Amino acid sequence: MLKKLFIFFTICLFFLKTGDLSTMAKEIVWDKVFKKSELVDIQKVEFKNRFGIKLTGDLYLPKNLKKGEKLPAIAISGPFGAVKEQSSGLYAQTMAEKGFITLAFDPSYTGESGGKPRNVASPDINTEDFSAAVDFLSNYKNVDPNKIGIIGICGFGGFGINAASIDTRIKATVAITMYDMTRVSAKGYFDSLDENKRYELKESLNRQRTKDFKMGKYEKAIGLPEKLTGDEPQFVKDYYNYYKTKRGFHKRSINSNGNWNLTSTLSLINSPILAYAGEIRTPVLIIHGEKAHSRYFGEDAFKKLKGENKELLIVKDANHTDLYDNLEKIPFKKLEEFFKTNLKG
Repeated sequence: MLKKLFIFFTICLFFLKTGDLSTMAKEIVWDKVFKKSELVDIQKVEFKNRFGIKLTGDLYLPKNLKKGEKLPAIAISGPFGAVKEQSSGLYAQTMAEKGFITLAFDPSYTGESGGKPRNVASPDINTEDFSAAVDFLSNYKNVDPNKIGIIGICGFGGFGINAASIDTRIKATVAITMYDMTRVSAKGYFDSLDENKRYELKESLNRQRTKDFKMGKYEKAIGLPEKLTGDEPQFVKDYYNYYKTKRGFHKRSINSNGNWNLTSTLSLINSPILAYAGEIRTPVLIIHGEKAHSRYFGEDAFKKLKGENKELLIVKDANHTDLYDNLEKIPFKKLEEFFKTNLKG
């Protein structure tokens, strides 16, 4: 018992000297849905976006990082409704193993990040979240500010492309298994909503605003079912098999436990985020699964890009959620080559 106490107080003394006792406590608990790598170190970090919302992220550092060394860095977020303990954290950890400093962060209003009310999406603020992550990385002691890229997964693939179209500090962008959340909100899947149906949707959502104000709380959108009946579309089954099972469930994930605020859709309907994608002058890699229901989002986003700095990779036999965590399907070697080639400064 005395020996254990001695070890504990020795560790505490070390962190008190380094001024990082709180970080020690946070790092002891591993709450990710993927296995921890012994090749990287992880730190909990906080930073604010330009709206003053405090964002929380996990910073992954290669274990062999030398004092004063400046490395290329990658900010990572998504999928839409997920948290950094899920897919984005897996990507961050794996890319840190390959020699990058990586930051997986929770977007505004979700996960451990700030912002109220909770579970709100915004095309403006969620795009800004990527730039806020670049702010942080640009000022981190071991990051070369001229060598920063981003990875956006699912809905944050679209926000990532939007960020790259406005933030010239982003030197390389990957959008993987991407959604254009503004397009799907305004037009439905496969553009099935015409103007009249969209008007009906807006009428319904605005009626809901009136009800929300009266009730003093926000009605929730329909989320994933708690149990499958077997009659759901395949993509719903794929989502369920990630978010609602041990494979990917996390208590802070909107898609695992809870739902978006219903009226979040309103801001997405009227804000086409890919309008200026053609003005991106830095390299962009779009990756999608061959069998993904969302594949058309990636292919159409690719068509908007111009010049020699774009590439589309279709992963054979992969569906949408395969690219969340399937290590046999995610082309990490390609990601490593892309960022090492394009984050040279």
